[in-house]
Amino acid sequence: MHVIVVGAGISGLSTSWALAKRGHRVTLLERDAIPNPLGASGDHHRIIRRAYGAMDGYTRRMSEAFAAWDELWGDLGAEHVARVGCMGIVRAPGDKADQYREGLARGGYPFETLKRDAALARFPYFDPGGFRDIFISPEGGALLCLNIAADVLRWLRSKGVSVREHATVQAIDPAAPAAVLANGEKISADALVVTAGAWVTGLVPELKDRLASKRTYVVYLEPPADFRAAWERTPAIPGVGLDIGGYILPPVAGTDLKFGAGATRTDWIAETSFELPDDAGETLRDLFAPLFTRLADYRVKRVRKCVYTFTADERFFAIRQGAAWIVSACSGHGYKFGAAIGRRVADAVETGDDKSLVAWLEARD
Repeated sequence: MHVIVVGAGISGLSTSWALAKRGHRVTLLERDAIPNPLGASGDHHRIIRRAYGAMDGYTRRMSEAFAAWDELWGDLGAEHVARVGCMGIVRAPGDKADQYREGLARGGYPFETLKRDAALARFPYFDPGGFRDIFISPEGGALLCLNIAADVLRWLRSKGVSVREHATVQAIDPAAPAAVLANGEKISADALVVTAGAWVTGLVPELKDRLASKRTYVVYLEPPADFRAAWERTPAIPGVGLDIGGYILPPVAGTDLKFGAGATRTDWIAETSFELPDDAGETLRDLFAPLFTRLADYRVKRVRKCVYTFTADERFFAIRQGAAWIVSACSGHGYKFGAAIGRRVADAVETGDDKSLVAWLEARD
């Protein structure tokens, strides 16, 4: 079977990997370089975690996600993950971090809770009055996105996958199926998979009421020298007890300390550029001020812009149109499922079973 994959983010790369591994002919089209500098795959590192709060379906699906990454590491001959675990910072009962902990407890997954004094002894950068306790899950850590993209790309090319960078798809024909490039070239195949991220509604405008393109940014920081060692032994932090949708990646495997927050998210129209104010990094950093002491001493090293798709309920999305599959592992938390999503999409393309794919992606069970 010949399959065209549109978009070389982690879902597109992983789908191409799974299909090529099964002997299918794959053409991978990416509008920019790989990884796209505005996509999740163009970031230095992203969180992989078991904790999902009330979304118990995703909590359970992480077992498959971990196994899929292990399969990918085996094929690549290298592991691009820092297995530092994950941490939640609880400020009050029922806050986001506390919900993550409760989800782990419901599923019977391991974690430890540290009260304030024990947490301060291990992580002296905390503001003593800024939190109640923390929990640490031994599962997960940080996926090293740039390394993953480079090695998967190398693997795909070694298997004969036709990888075309700077190949902007202008339109798709689900019935043919085919992809039409901006230069007028038309590529036909037996099946078409669209994993175009925040650009997807430009190709499938009728999905605008279900998928929203958003823009946001993250900030990379240099902590004070006396806190550097503590940050280097910090787990990834997907949950903070602040109403900002905040998360933190520690400086691991040559990366920098990264802060991000859903509170910076705004609407984005594909193809439009966006600029950030000069103080954007400091503004984002300071959203975390209630948690950490001397936060103003954390120097902003750089700011990175990124774009995503979102659904209203933050579930992943898929729909079949003829011989085309439109897939969006969206809402800011899809990267960690990348390898598993690739395998699941490959299953659907081979079997034609779109219902099972949708059910798995939405994780409502």
